[in-house]
Amino acid sequence: MIYENIYKNKLYKVRDIDTLKDLLITSKELFGKKPAFLYKEEKGGDYKEINYITLKDDVDALGTKLIDLGLEGENIAVIGENCYAWMVSYFAIVNGVGKVVPLDKELSKEEIVNLLTTAGCKAIFFTSAYKNMFKDVDIPYKFQMEVYSKKGQRNQENAWEYLMEEGRMLLGKGDRRFVDMVVDPMEVRMLLFTSGTTDVPKAVMLCHKNIVSNVQDISRIVKLKEDDRALSILPIHHTFESSIGIMVVLFQGGSIAFYEGLKYVTKNLVEAKASLLVGVPLIFESMYSKIWKQAEKTEMTKALKMAVKLHKTLKKLGIDARKKIFSSVYSNFGGNLRMLVTGAAAISPNVVRGFQDLGIDIVMGYGLTETAPLVSGTPDFTDRYGKAGSVGQVVPSGQLQIINKNEDGIGEIAFKGPNVMLGYYNMPEKTAEVLKDGWFHTGDLGFVDENGWLYLTGRQKNVIVTKTGKNIYPEEIEEYLNKIPYIQECMVYGTENEETGETTVSVQIRPEYDIINEEFGYGEDDDKVYKLIKGKIADVNQTLPNYKRVRQIVIRNTEFVKTTTHKIKRQENIIK
Repeated sequence: MIYENIYKNKLYKVRDIDTLKDLLITSKELFGKKPAFLYKEEKGGDYKEINYITLKDDVDALGTKLIDLGLEGENIAVIGENCYAWMVSYFAIVNGVGKVVPLDKELSKEEIVNLLTTAGCKAIFFTSAYKNMFKDVDIPYKFQMEVYSKKGQRNQENAWEYLMEEGRMLLGKGDRRFVDMVVDPMEVRMLLFTSGTTDVPKAVMLCHKNIVSNVQDISRIVKLKEDDRALSILPIHHTFESSIGIMVVLFQGGSIAFYEGLKYVTKNLVEAKASLLVGVPLIFESMYSKIWKQAEKTEMTKALKMAVKLHKTLKKLGIDARKKIFSSVYSNFGGNLRMLVTGAAAISPNVVRGFQDLGIDIVMGYGLTETAPLVSGTPDFTDRYGKAGSVGQVVPSGQLQIINKNEDGIGEIAFKGPNVMLGYYNMPEKTAEVLKDGWFHTGDLGFVDENGWLYLTGRQKNVIVTKTGKNIYPEEIEEYLNKIPYIQECMVYGTENEETGETTVSVQIRPEYDIINEEFGYGEDDDKVYKLIKGKIADVNQTLPNYKRVRQIVIRNTEFVKTTTHKIKRQENIIK
């Protein structure tokens, strides 16, 4: 059965654009002097605004200079912290110069150089924190960007501001090579290396149509307010952040502020007066936990529960008094936070409903780099509360099916739509494995309910298969275990019993030492921590069928190896 979005008659109308160049041109016309980005001239300083007119002009200036340097048609990498210069460089490259290759700044120098070689990059833009890394790297053009800088300030030739000044002069002399460039919406313009948790990194080839169609689809199901402002906290090289956290906001006339680092998120939310936050479950689950821990410390738990009840009652009567009712909660996040957008991994339905009970809406989505990125999302005109465990309806211009279903209706998710990649760069065999008759085979498992809402159950590669042919989904058991307050994180996997040959369920646990210390005072005692967690897991086991029960527990004191979107890399964490 092929599923399509069932809310076609409720979708928001959006303007027609074919390329990201169209996005910038039309946004400049529509939103003009409204702020597009907020940046800081120095760390800890005040936010300054950059409007839509300046954004478009800056992109034109940089693009013009890059063409003047002979970089038309070349592959150009961008790497570094989230900042305005990063986004302008991205737009300039894709809107007429060549192909952009966004790189993960968390990778080692060896890995980065390997990716630059694989993509055949002729130039690289990097923030100053990475200047030493590229000193001895053999690449024709190296351009240094500053995260914090005053407009017009430059300290060397080949610095970002130098290119901008040169580009402005060329434009002033009538150079229109970049401005008049016609961009083919179907031509490969982005090479994105996947942060795959189980395989060799592959470069996903995307075109303007892939991203633009997804930006439009998201805007058809989620409408932003005129003064909405996002705080950019996820790695900017990732499509989840660049497409949803930035391009959707620019398409709808909002603004984006760049954060100064994870430990400054709360401070930057306050300073930027941000109303939107795009993040991953780990961030939001931690935020939600802190709200209730704070209430407990200040003996306000009962009052907060009463406030939740009052909010629910008033909401039923059509009265929105959340800003007054939860003013103390909102003030911790700057007083304006109204919407969270989560993806990249599954989030606890309890956390979703919990935020909604506090008057903060939470949008769930599911996607992959190969789909630029969204496959499904929860529209804002639907019952997100009742469907808290779902990742929503397929995007309006896409189709979805569940293939090779088991007796429970769980199978692999396959997707077709204009946002599906053109293939993997120089990897025709890998492309053929996942792209079949226009359908992208995601490798993710899930099922669809009677209303067409998608639910994820795990990755095909992670499934534990017992000798009797039973399938165990690690993510399902992890969800149960993560409800134990003494567990910070866990990873479930299968191990083979050498004596019996049976596959059994094992788990690695990162204990929540702070809570254990607060409650019992023995967070430093490994034996007691193990016994506590073993006892709690035994309780969970009683609720599970025999074949799903956890048989082996490993306590780890170190952080799990993760991707930059905080997904646990299973194979790299399995203890042999």
